[in-house]
Amino acid sequence: MTLLARRPVVLALVLLAFAMGFHKAFQRPPAAPFAAQPAMPLHQEAPRWQSRFVSAQPNVQSHAASLVELRDGRVRAFWFSGSREGAKDVQIYTAVFNPDRGEWSPARPMVNSRDIQRGLLRYVKKLGNPVAARAADGTLRLFFVTVSLGGWAGSSITWMNSGDEGETWSEPQRLITSPFLNLSTLVKGAPFLYADGTLGLPVYHELFNKFGELLRLDPAGRVIDKQRLSDGNYSLQPVLLIQDAQRALALMRYSGPERPHRVIGSASSDGGQHWSRPFKLPLANPNAALSGVVLADGRMVVALNNIEENREVLSLVVSADGGASWNTVELLENQYNQRLERSQYQRVAAELARQSDASVRDGTPYAESALRQQCRAQGCDFEFSYPYLIQTRQGDLHLVYTWNRSFIKHIQFTPAWLDRHPGSNAHAELH
Repeated sequence: MTLLARRPVVLALVLLAFAMGFHKAFQRPPAAPFAAQPAMPLHQEAPRWQSRFVSAQPNVQSHAASLVELRDGRVRAFWFSGSREGAKDVQIYTAVFNPDRGEWSPARPMVNSRDIQRGLLRYVKKLGNPVAARAADGTLRLFFVTVSLGGWAGSSITWMNSGDEGETWSEPQRLITSPFLNLSTLVKGAPFLYADGTLGLPVYHELFNKFGELLRLDPAGRVIDKQRLSDGNYSLQPVLLIQDAQRALALMRYSGPERPHRVIGSASSDGGQHWSRPFKLPLANPNAALSGVVLADGRMVVALNNIEENREVLSLVVSADGGASWNTVELLENQYNQRLERSQYQRVAAELARQSDASVRDGTPYAESALRQQCRAQGCDFEFSYPYLIQTRQGDLHLVYTWNRSFIKHIQFTPAWLDRHPGSNAHAELH
């Protein structure tokens, strides 16, 4: 077929795709409020804070961890790991935390690109960013990024179901987010439920423009609604902080050049049916992911790299006024402006590993793994990134994040620990 002969076919396909999208816009489902958050118990226990490593495999790159609470109160983590981000050997791993024993199970590989390729009957080049949700029917649903051609901008989202708390999974399916090409949709933020049992999934796009969206999925995994959270070229990886049935604040990573570099926000007061124009919050952002939750008393707790460049500082911040002002409660990691030569870096990284996990007697393997990921000709630096924060039914908060691109670190703390910090209930300046 000649080029001229193909033009009508291509034009017809484009018009069909736009017609389907136009029809869908006028077939939006009935509005549903956000699902009410379960009441958290009031704890009278002493403040508690513990940290440990989730992953232990050395000399690999581990990144983009997420969490979901299991029915029995345990917590399951997911992350991807391989020789480097985007490599063919990357697999999605999982492990389970037992809060009664304060221990993580051994990590195990759960799925790789070959498994997904066989299930989808299409070539899969790389995997990334797994996030899990509890669906309305009680099953677990895992969403993750898959790429067949090109880089992350050519991604689509794949999902699987589990009826046994993540021990086994269904065959993978592609999430159809667009009637035309179905490319450049990625996931990072925590999913959530609407009151009618549909699932909210924050997503973002990187092809041509960078912007956040909110998908609403029916129980069968079909996209039944889509809302734009931002515009332009510089906002990614939305996280929703749900305040009540109608109000929510979306926080997004800023990837643009304009200074000061700040977290991008968008707000809804009608259950996510409409969102405000994007605005800057008083939180710095060095083009890095963030995560947060809303406590029962309305306070917002967010983990992020609260600096304008690089990712060597990870902060825990709190807002008591709906996101207008924030207080830095804790510097979870602080290696600000540290670039070290190799031997000095190894000593510092080994000590940080021992401080991170009381069971680590010899921090050398952790430091050597970090050296492989974080050292260049100009020196070695630190990275603490991609936080993911949840609160369990018992009230404890669990945070996981990437530790020097080498391991996944877990911090568990109670609201009582948070309450003891000066300013955790008040306004504060940006640090």
